[in-house]
Amino acid sequence: MPTPDASRAGTFAIGGDMRVNRLGFGAMRVTGAGIWGPPADPDEARRTLRRLPELNIDFVDTAEAYGPYVSEDLIAEVLAPYGKLHIATKGGHTRQGPNRWAQVGRPEFLMQGVKTSLLRLKLDRLDLWQLHRIDPKVPAAEQFGTIAEMQKQGLIRHAGLSEVGVEEIKAAQKFFPVVSVQNKYSISDRNSDAVLSYCEANGIGFIPWRPIDGGSTNAADPKFQALLKKYGATPGQLSLAWLLKRSPVMLPIPGTGKVAHLEENIAAAAITLSDEDFATLSSLR
Repeated sequence: MPTPDASRAGTFAIGGDMRVNRLGFGAMRVTGAGIWGPPADPDEARRTLRRLPELNIDFVDTAEAYGPYVSEDLIAEVLAPYGKLHIATKGGHTRQGPNRWAQVGRPEFLMQGVKTSLLRLKLDRLDLWQLHRIDPKVPAAEQFGTIAEMQKQGLIRHAGLSEVGVEEIKAAQKFFPVVSVQNKYSISDRNSDAVLSYCEANGIGFIPWRPIDGGSTNAADPKFQALLKKYGATPGQLSLAWLLKRSPVMLPIPGTGKVAHLEENIAAAAITLSDEDFATLSSLR
């Protein structure tokens, strides 16, 4: 395969004015086990982040809950000032230990989260801030209204949502323009097809988390194996190529804390699936 280059994936304009290469980077894995504390190999994590602009990755997704705070701190340490890089982060999720998460959508907490993310990331304004989860204990209108207020104050340029359905997107759009949706989605998990269709129809960027899903639960299928050989690809690369062809609003953010894995992921941008092969992969459920 040629030298990994995220620009081969094509581009998408988030919010109509923030154009990024469609294959980005998810920074959850530059943290410790259970997404808690510092990474096991901090130097390798730093090398991985340093490699991003060299591979033409210009869209990085993180969250205050990653670590917590570890991912944002490392990103700022290694990459600030960011140049052409667009940093997206998320708030509204708290941590109580490894693999433990809890929603907190109180307005004062969301406001605090945005302002402290700005401090950690060394920014005056966040290009994209997403509500990590809608807190069921707080009226959604209060959460959406706070996001609109933060946008009005100039703290965030664009706003999005994570793990939502179509009706929740429509409800949020009454308060602010929803420019991105971040839902779990992959070749082996397409439960958000209806949300993806809505995003396509409305020009909303769709950011699939866990886009590789362990390299696809269909990797053992003979048809999948045949295509791996045809394209000289790994299961993860073939899964990413399928996502990129699936929709023009798709913005995969495969994550890792290792340089070699990063380069392997980004090499998927060079794979152009034929319509026939895309259909074959799509038939594997």
